[in-house]
Amino acid sequence: MPVTLFPHGIAHYALGGTLMGLGVALLYVTTGRPGGVSTFFSSSWSWLLRSPFFRQGAFLESRHWRLVYALGLVLGGGLFLLAGQTVEASHIPAWKLALGGVLIGFGARLGGGCTSGHGICGMASLSAASFVMVITFLGTGIVTASVLKWLGV
Repeated sequence: MPVTLFPHGIAHYALGGTLMGLGVALLYVTTGRPGGVSTFFSSSWSWLLRSPFFRQGAFLESRHWRLVYALGLVLGGGLFLLAGQTVEASHIPAWKLALGGVLIGFGARLGGGCTSGHGICGMASLSAASFVMVITFLGTGIVTASVLKWLGV
């Protein structure tokens, strides 16, 4: 069964998971804050957007180091490509990807964080709310994928 689920092996998943774990551990040790991606990108947007949400003190006070963290996520993808790794092109139209991104962003705000914040940091700190959110994220994703598959979409 693992060969069916992971036809290209699991080494790169193990390496990626290890690097993410080390990254959020380093962040927590140096700042005392958990690392959730939605907060990092919200804080980074505070440089450009003037709406009250992005002008919150928590975003403005920490946006320098949060911007570095967010850029590190983007640069990590670039290093992946520079290392000669290939990424399979998506067959999904750009408008569907954009709509999905907006819905994910809305869900992250509604849920008080994203899967990385709740799933990596929140569950590691044994947060009951994070366990509930991760079960909700995964359950919703599984049900949605199953329904779409059943509909032939």
